[in-house]
Amino acid sequence: MTKMNQEIIKARQRLSGILIKNDFSLAVAESCTGGLLAKVLTDQAGSSEWFECGIVSYSNAAKHAFLAIDEGLIARDGAVSASVAEAMVDGLLASSAADIAVSTTGIAGPGGGSVEKPVGLVWFAVKNGTNQSYSIKHVFSGDRDEIRQQAVLVALELLLVELN
Repeated sequence: MTKMNQEIIKARQRLSGILIKNDFSLAVAESCTGGLLAKVLTDQAGSSEWFECGIVSYSNAAKHAFLAIDEGLIARDGAVSASVAEAMVDGLLASSAADIAVSTTGIAGPGGGSVEKPVGLVWFAVKNGTNQSYSIKHVFSGDRDEIRQQAVLVALELLLVELN
């Protein structure tokens, strides 16, 4: 088991304990992580106590259809942006019974990057109940799998920060 996988498992265990303690449920909206975050979360036995749902909205059409993201927002800011990451969690919480949500949207590579939006760029957003959603970005290095794993770990850590 890699060090990254060990860190992911530890973060997931801490997160599940906090969610159970507070009787909260979690939802995830993923693009660049392609369902890896939901997989990591549901790899834990008993995750049905706190995991509500996951939506992989890889295409712009899916973001619009399943998360109610305005197509004009995507056209204006691009799918890999703070505004779209925030709209993803807003849409997910509006359509689910979850108490908290996180989203990922980015460029895992190896292609698809640009000077303004390089390979490894990932925007995250978190929203807890009625609080305002907020977003942050990271630019990761490595291959496609490494970028996605790093993004999963950051998503878990953001949830831990939000809940503490």
